[in-house]
Amino acid sequence: MDHDHYKDAYIAQILHSVDTIALVGASPKDIRPSNIVVKYLVAKGYRVFPINPGHAGREIHGRTIYASLADVPEPIDMVEIFRGSNYMPAIVEEVLALKNRPQVVWAQLTVRHDEAARMAEAEGLKVVMNRCPKIEFGRLSGEIGWNGINSGVISARKPVRGPGLQTLTIRPTG
Repeated sequence: MDHDHYKDAYIAQILHSVDTIALVGASPKDIRPSNIVVKYLVAKGYRVFPINPGHAGREIHGRTIYASLADVPEPIDMVEIFRGSNYMPAIVEEVLALKNRPQVVWAQLTVRHDEAARMAEAEGLKVVMNRCPKIEFGRLSGEIGWNGINSGVISARKPVRGPGLQTLTIRPTG
């Protein structure tokens, strides 16, 4: 896998196929990027399990914080790593030790460890590194393009919405 470039179809397939996401390194502080990502992913319909041993038992956006991946009470589809690159190998080892292995290991922006990625891929897991699922979801759903970002058009005009309920998503509706 070329971890310098991902095809949009690869990212979209991952975001479309997962339902449960464990976010390792989640912070209860509402100004932290990990907290914002938890809130966003919950709003998009994902079941998010924050992981942070220092805050286990507390909540982030109505979701209980767990001390470890093994403590999550249901199978996880994707593990998102919000820790430094040097922590990635140990987190991948924790992922591989789970009885019900996730399908995906996703490392947040600036997080990359090629050997840990090879280890996960050798066990059949998909890996994404140095990307943010919040940003990728917004980009692929067109949500970011609403504000002129990634659309090639810069405009201060608010988008015109049609009648009825509309939502931007890459997930099936109905």
